[in-house]
Amino acid sequence: MILNIHHAAIICGDYEVSKRFYTETLGLRIVAEHHRAARDSHKLDLALPDGSQIELFSFPNPPLRASYPEARGLRHLAFGVRDVARAKTNLEAKGVSVQPIRVDEFTQRRFAFFADPDGLPLELYEVPVV
Repeated sequence: MILNIHHAAIICGDYEVSKRFYTETLGLRIVAEHHRAARDSHKLDLALPDGSQIELFSFPNPPLRASYPEARGLRHLAFGVRDVARAKTNLEAKGVSVQPIRVDEFTQRRFAFFADPDGLPLELYEVPVV
């Protein structure tokens, strides 16, 4: 039986730029960092407060992936936040462009999109206080 999403894996174009974005801008905690010399590849394990993780990879000359319009595959990665407006303001203060806040027509929850340094669509999604 599936329990949860353990991690999402992301391949970046510039390892150091993406590492700074996910750690300094988004505040994710580094769990482990490895360089695989045989593949000239980095692997960075990042933890979110709930224990889920992002694996950030680098490879030499990774091919671009079509993201728009509505290409097949992963559409976006959503991060749960308590207050979308506050999270949006915090990201914008760090120089991240965030789209206007919208309301999900089905759940009535607020959300806003932004992108990582490679243009990967990311979302802030307001979750209820439990």
